[in-house]
Amino acid sequence: MGKNIKKTKTRVIVGLSGGVDSSIAAALLVKQGFDVIGVFMRNWSEDVGEFSCSWSEDLEDARRIAQLLGIRFYVWNFEKEYKQEVISYFFREYEAGRTPNPDVMCNREIKFKLFLNKALQYGADYVATGHYARVVNRGGTYCLLRGKDKNKDQSYFLCTLGQRELSKSLFPIGEYTKPQIRALAKKLNLPTFDKPDSQGICFIGEIDVRDLLRRNIKMKAGDIIDAKGKVLGHHEGLPLYTLGQRGGLEIGGTGPYYVVAKDEKKNKLIVSNNPKDEMLWRRQCIVGDLTWTREMEIPAQAEVTIRYRHPAYPATVEKMANNKLRIIFQETQRAITPGQLAVFYKGEELLGSAVIDKVI
Repeated sequence: MGKNIKKTKTRVIVGLSGGVDSSIAAALLVKQGFDVIGVFMRNWSEDVGEFSCSWSEDLEDARRIAQLLGIRFYVWNFEKEYKQEVISYFFREYEAGRTPNPDVMCNREIKFKLFLNKALQYGADYVATGHYARVVNRGGTYCLLRGKDKNKDQSYFLCTLGQRELSKSLFPIGEYTKPQIRALAKKLNLPTFDKPDSQGICFIGEIDVRDLLRRNIKMKAGDIIDAKGKVLGHHEGLPLYTLGQRGGLEIGGTGPYYVVAKDEKKNKLIVSNNPKDEMLWRRQCIVGDLTWTREMEIPAQAEVTIRYRHPAYPATVEKMANNKLRIIFQETQRAITPGQLAVFYKGEELLGSAVIDKVI
């Protein structure tokens, strides 16, 4: 793709994933009169265990959409960078006893850094993706809002974007619901109208995460205990278990059991058969690695969510040393998990994010 392609109108380079959402994002932009170029990001092409990566099928679907819409289409290969920035982070966090969010990292390092920068080099005025989110310009300040479809809102995954990224990004389907998107795709005779939503890790797809971890992290078996220290069974390695997990625990006794804590120093997995166990339900956490969508004072009060699809609850936010914050929820939260993102909202607007360091 040449850098000197002649421009006659506002150019938008769309990340075409081969799914229905990005297909309609591109279609809407074409209808609105933009100079639209489709790009498929090839970030992962390896099979993981018995799971086959669907990138080749997705690529062909993206190519077909571009042909139907009459737009230019290219493939950009970011596999090397994806492994360095996303996959290495994924394994490093699990090895350290935390539970990462690779989709947020993918957006931060790949889609809205590498992809955005390359698009701008090739004359794009904006990039666009099929995220259910919205950006509004309020007096020169770009604000990130939830998508209109509350069931599909994906603003959480965009929580690390700042003013530069937001000013150059379009989310054409943010005003639509998922059923509306599928209906529109069917009306336009797009072959992706009934394609299932992608699942699993960004660009890898639906895989057995435990299998992926076993293949790449050295595991150390240990005891599964209850809160009183009674040994109930044995685990394969702490990275294979997440807080709040139910099932996957080969132990006897009166279940079901839930993972309520990990003792990294003693390599013990702590479980409880009480779904309301106080070790699982907490009100406070310490967060760091702060990012804000725009310049603002750190809010003393905010609505905070601790994971994707988890409701945002009112909380008090206190400043601490070393650029850390203490979040105190009005209500106890289930399975606040180190490594996940705490995301701050004020109504519909996403204000910023922080990585959960410690649960109190």
